[in-house]
Amino acid sequence: MTDLPEETREAVDVLTAEVVASFDDAPDRLRQLTQDLVRHLHAFVLDNDVTQEEWRFAIDFLTRAGHITTDVRQEFILLSDTLGVSSLVDILSNSRTPESTPSAVLGPFYVEGPPELPDGADISGGLEGEPVQARIAVTDTAGRPVADAVVDVWQSNQDGFYDVQLPDLDGPVLRGRLRTDDAGRITFTTILPSPYPIPDDGPVGQMLAATGRHPMRAPHVHFMIAAEGKHTLITQLFVEGGEYLDSDTVFGVKEPIIVPFPADGSGTYRTLDFTFVLADADRSSR
Repeated sequence: MTDLPEETREAVDVLTAEVVASFDDAPDRLRQLTQDLVRHLHAFVLDNDVTQEEWRFAIDFLTRAGHITTDVRQEFILLSDTLGVSSLVDILSNSRTPESTPSAVLGPFYVEGPPELPDGADISGGLEGEPVQARIAVTDTAGRPVADAVVDVWQSNQDGFYDVQLPDLDGPVLRGRLRTDDAGRITFTTILPSPYPIPDDGPVGQMLAATGRHPMRAPHVHFMIAAEGKHTLITQLFVEGGEYLDSDTVFGVKEPIIVPFPADGSGTYRTLDFTFVLADADRSSR
């Protein structure tokens, strides 16, 4: 930052103190958040000697993010994702029990109330792709099976699109809800997911392009697992050897949830075997 005259520095300090003090009467948590936000924002502007032109560009960027946001597209979540904030909040909220399976961000393509499916169902809906036979177990942190756990699963097709992005599809595909049996297990058939870009035709995509970053996500399958007395787990399983594992644009990849999808002995399909470990609800709360 350019050296400031003493009078200018004093004016900056007075302004920041006045803005911080304006939130003194807010409720405790709100006061803490707003006052700390002001301090950090003012420090950023000061440390980087932000110009009027840069300030106007930032305001325009946020305005454009608001204009492009709809019921099915949230540009501010994309911004949070690509700045790593979503994954940071996820870590703080869901990583208090290290013996359980790591969580990952929910993502924008979850749909409430997915179709209930029987064990062994094919969720691919006949879409083309490399077949995968999945065998999933759910246990608690002591290794005991969790029966009647609700397991929601969803993923992209071989071209990197989710069903909600494909209006010509007849109903939901590559998503479903299954329940574990008494042994805490489910099985289903699907296809191998592919890498895909986050929506990059708006201001967030322009930010990525301007900074030399790509918009791609590493290939993965989403899971949400809920069971009585357990902390709901939202996570993703990433395809071992897949593209962009080391540069996932939303910073969602974690080593323990990179898993092999090996070919079976005949080479006609791949397999996915994984055990999810759920924490007790009272141990994972903040």
